[in-house]
Amino acid sequence: MQTAGAEIRRRAAVLGSPIAHSLSPVLHSAAYAELGLDDWEYGRFDVDEAALPGFLEGLGAEWAGLSLTMPLKRAVIPLLDEISETAASVEAVNTVVFGADGRRTGDNTDIPGMVSALRERGIEQVGSAAILGAGATASSALAALSRICTGEIVAYVRSEARAVEMKQWGERLGVDVRTAAWDDAAKAFEAPLVIATTPAGTTDELSKSVPERPGTLFDVLYEPWPTELAARWSMFGGAVVSGLDLLVHQAVLQVEQMTGRSPAPLDAMRQAGERALADG
Repeated sequence: MQTAGAEIRRRAAVLGSPIAHSLSPVLHSAAYAELGLDDWEYGRFDVDEAALPGFLEGLGAEWAGLSLTMPLKRAVIPLLDEISETAASVEAVNTVVFGADGRRTGDNTDIPGMVSALRERGIEQVGSAAILGAGATASSALAALSRICTGEIVAYVRSEARAVEMKQWGERLGVDVRTAAWDDAAKAFEAPLVIATTPAGTTDELSKSVPERPGTLFDVLYEPWPTELAARWSMFGGAVVSGLDLLVHQAVLQVEQMTGRSPAPLDAMRQAGERALADG
């Protein structure tokens, strides 16, 4: 929180389009307050792919970093000086850090954020896993699973084109992925870990098929929450990791990279996110 009369000397922000819904300003601002960074400010800007190059060129030396959401995660890559191996593995950058020399470095904190969110719930390693969906988030889920899954990964998809895409991501990440039709998605619940990466409402019908003793569900949505699938999963005693867990863990890594302060205040950031969602 900025104290009265404090001069803003460092800036960061989240970019995307649309962006009004983003919780990133809440999470990062909570971190700054907890860390005593009164001269830091975190904002949000509605920026699309066409406007991104001009926006970056207009930033001054006070800028420390940026968080990126859709549709900028791939569009930003040609505008950077370098990207991490993690970001390159899925061709997606959600974090840009500006060096003192002006260099722009891109990273992807979604992938380690997923791993950290699962680790927080005691999931260090699984023998098999299932992914619901095959979009951009599914590729990040696959990358995260490449770090913790020792056996088969099955992706349930809606089209042959999506199946091909997931196979390609698997080859790129060095992961053996089997694809299956969405009509058989209820079989995903036999796996000890299920990652749902689909838009709101997509898995509502599937919630009727949750088994009596489910494993762990990682549902990347956070609003509305709980999803019907997450609610039923919890009702049967299964462990549930939410999209807010992912959002907070990836933001923790962003704060650490942008500010150079570690560890970032995970609990304070999560509580701020929970309050913001409760307030609507």
